Amino acid sequence: MGVYEEVARLIKKSEGNAVALTGAGISADSGIPTFRGKDGLWRKYSPQELATPEAFERDPELVWEWYEWRISLIKKADPNPAHLALAEMERLGYLRCVVTQNVDDLHERACTKCLVKLHGDIMTAKCTRCGFEVKWKEVPKGVPKCPLCCSPMRPAVVWFGEPLPMEALIKAEELFSSAKVALVIGTSAVVQPAGSLPLLTKENGGYIIEINPDETALTPFADVVIREKASVALSKILESLLGETE
Repeated sequence: MGVYEEVARLIKKSEGNAVALTGAGISADSGIPTFRGKDGLWRKYSPQELATPEAFERDPELVWEWYEWRISLIKKADPNPAHLALAEMERLGYLRCVVTQNVDDLHERACTKCLVKLHGDIMTAKCTRCGFEVKWKEVPKGVPKCPLCCSPMRPAVVWFGEPLPMEALIKAEELFSSAKVALVIGTSAVVQPAGSLPLLTKENGGYIIEINPDETALTPFADVVIREKASVALSKILESLLGETE
């Protein structure tokens, strides 16, 4: 039995109780840069200057300029076969939910229904004073002002030094604690607490399946490791689930 058939067997055995954790690597094939890879954004830019509350307070124009660039990349991108495969696995009843560290909207556009966004949504801005939120239809220009109180608005994402949204974290912990299979896709598993969520599955007798071209902090705990791009690996897993492999 090949590795993809083995993964398909474990997913089928889970009887619809498989959960996926996705990171920047799943969107890489859509042209969205990762953060910690060899060409990752944090090798070119400083998070202290662009992704902290202090950075925004110091220079909101610079922060928004960077986010305008990122939003424009995301709006031009399309969901790749990895996003589509997860959505199809969910539709077929093999996958219970996707928990993502990504702030893009590619899972939504792939039609994933159960989606927990741990790190927020780059396509949304929120007021720094009253909390009012707005979803972008076009790429914002400059520092947007709140239509309710005229205070500066910021990207509705989790920056360094900020806690995860409690509701999303509790939901993610519940999902992984009860899952029989944790698919860990395209994440370095360095950022916490997201990176440790699959260990909840392992601690409760489930399996961890890692899909990543590189070794990660979770590799020593994985039951199955696939050193391949997410778009390739998930397409093959879906084929195996459908019984279409050669």
